[in-house]
Amino acid sequence: MNTLYLPRLLYSGGTFISNRGLLVNETGQIVKLAAHADSPVDKVIELRGKALMPGFVNAHSHSFQRLIRGKSESRIVSGKDFWSWRGTMYHAAAQLNPQEIYDVARMAFLEMVLAGTTTVGEFHYLHTSADGRPYDDPNLLSKQVIAAAQSVGLRVVLLRTAYLRSGYELPRDPGQARFFESTHDFLLNMDALVEGFPANAAEVRFGVAPHSVRAVPLPDLEEIAAWSRSRKLPLHMHVAEQIAENTACVREYGYTPVELLSRNRILGPDFTAVHSIHISSSEIEMLSQAEATVCSCPTTERNLGDGVIASDLVMRAGIRVALGSDSQAQIDPLEDARELDYHLRLRDQERAILDQIEEETLASRLFACATVNGARALSVPTGEFTSGSFADCFTVDLDDLSIAGHSSDDLLPMTVFSLNRSAIRDVIVNGRFIVRDQQHPLQNEIVARYNEIHGKVWQNNAPESAGR
Repeated sequence: MNTLYLPRLLYSGGTFISNRGLLVNETGQIVKLAAHADSPVDKVIELRGKALMPGFVNAHSHSFQRLIRGKSESRIVSGKDFWSWRGTMYHAAAQLNPQEIYDVARMAFLEMVLAGTTTVGEFHYLHTSADGRPYDDPNLLSKQVIAAAQSVGLRVVLLRTAYLRSGYELPRDPGQARFFESTHDFLLNMDALVEGFPANAAEVRFGVAPHSVRAVPLPDLEEIAAWSRSRKLPLHMHVAEQIAENTACVREYGYTPVELLSRNRILGPDFTAVHSIHISSSEIEMLSQAEATVCSCPTTERNLGDGVIASDLVMRAGIRVALGSDSQAQIDPLEDARELDYHLRLRDQERAILDQIEEETLASRLFACATVNGARALSVPTGEFTSGSFADCFTVDLDDLSIAGHSSDDLLPMTVFSLNRSAIRDVIVNGRFIVRDQQHPLQNEIVARYNEIHGKVWQNNAPESAGR
């Protein structure tokens, strides 16, 4: 059974076209862009007054951190930098039982889909009970997060995370008790998790995520990367988010993280370096030569004071840039996209910095960061309207106040730089509506359950002050 989704305008090739719809087969894959009379159609869904666009791909998420939104915006509570902020995050992580991890993840995922996100890469590192003891099923928490995504209707790539130590020459941090596994156990658990789901399933896939060079020593990193590549899974890792991380890596190995990864052939087309803020021009060249992807999380990086990625230099080197919501301080893919350029404008005191790279327009380049680049980082055929891709998309109300006065020529820059989330009306994943007219069928239940958990975690149960 073929279904034709027929909007007023459809995004294709960096612009909007009329009199074309998205023809989708019964398995939820795109057949082609088609007019009503092009071919036999079993069902037509008219999207009057709307534009149809590829769904956003969130390539880097920690769903449980949705719980700390607004709780770390004080030096008294969370200190002055990333390292002290972690105390607030650890506090939240320690409070949650498996059911609550499911419910908090549903809240984060609900907010994502209402913002037009159709695929998430969940960088998941809560594995054990709060005291570090494994559950009878060591993959229980991974399965809870997967179930949360399935409940909401969001496609998920579970990036199960290896976390072996607190850092070079550091004792184990008790706040990280839920993160730790040995390499042996991590690989056994990864094997069991992947085997428990159909290979190449449409809505649940997997990747491997050694957390960082500070959390995974080089010999273990090499073993994990080899395991991942033997199974052709995407490989994601935090890289050069903090200067202190680089300094510790040089002390341990004599090289920065990117240099270490390059010298030991960890980088590759399947590798995504998350953040990559504190990197040099020579390290950018290493990432480029390896055909790696960089995943930037501008809202989180701004919120934590991490720094500004040199996305102009990264893009000029031909490196794909994907986007992630990371700590969930705000979930808005278009805000992350525009921040890539806005941060550079503040740095250089000029405008439209990324508009100087090749022939692609600034708006289409940023939209690709929020869609197809993330899809490639997660090895999922989505993010663009091409034959064989998953039919993942969202609609935009063309009468929304934020884009009033648009034409087909300027609708994309208006969307990227000005669209309000109120304009996103419907969300489709794998050819199936999961949001209609800004309403999700489980929305009230998800929010009510989340409110209960939020109250339990934070009322009269605040973390100790981090001091100034």
